[in-house]
Amino acid sequence: MRWHGYVGLAVMFAAEAALLAGQPLVGRWFTPIVWTGYVLFVDALAARVGGWSYLTTHRADGVLVALASIGCWWLFEWYNAPRFWRGGADLTGLWWQYHRMEPNLWLRRVGYDWAFATIFPALFLTAAVLRASLFRGLRVRPWRLAPRLLRWSTMLGALMVVLPLVIVSSWLVPLVWTGWALLLEPLNARAGRPSWLADLARGDGSRLLALLVAGAACGVLWEFWNYWATTRWTYTVPYVGHLKVFEMPVLGYLGFPPFALECYAMFHWLRGRLGPSPAAPVI
Repeated sequence: MRWHGYVGLAVMFAAEAALLAGQPLVGRWFTPIVWTGYVLFVDALAARVGGWSYLTTHRADGVLVALASIGCWWLFEWYNAPRFWRGGADLTGLWWQYHRMEPNLWLRRVGYDWAFATIFPALFLTAAVLRASLFRGLRVRPWRLAPRLLRWSTMLGALMVVLPLVIVSSWLVPLVWTGWALLLEPLNARAGRPSWLADLARGDGSRLLALLVAGAACGVLWEFWNYWATTRWTYTVPYVGHLKVFEMPVLGYLGFPPFALECYAMFHWLRGRLGPSPAAPVI
């Protein structure tokens, strides 16, 4: 394994040890630290099993993935922000809320962006490892959506991403984690950008399954590590919100697999604005 994989493992274990020892600085910054270690580790795994990664062969796209991750998560925070419109300091209407934040506002912004920058890389690299190993060469019966259904998917997705901003309701949060995939994935497929829909039309199911499993795996890790951190987030949902695994209500775990598909569609739609990638995508 590449050297940075061992660095990533060391960062994860050191962060865990410091957290258990009650080190307050690591407790506040635990999420970006431990996920940086995870990204380094899984990047080295991707280089080993697939021969490509963001730190070895796709450095430019690695930077773009991190920047897209920050921008897209701030978009999701914007979906959460309308809950402030109802009453300012009352946070009970937020879908998710952060606790024990860094008091310095500038450092808090650094912490936000650092943590957000790890989301897309963690998902995509995990999927790359799975696709190059467990799901390598996975074939399915070719399946292609009719052009009419692709148009309907795009229109439905557009409605789903707009509706939560128009109607402020905690019941609409599932639309945020699925709408962008329905909107952008058909556009990526039609434009010839990397797309699991286009893969399915060729009988290749490896990318789709790798992304779904990566979303589930990273989701469990997000909630596991968040549960022990000093600076952490909690959720307010109206459906079975009291039944939780860590801080996430159990039904919320169903959102992580489609969330991975959504992140993938968002990145490659944004990447397509810059023209074709000079190298094949990591995932």
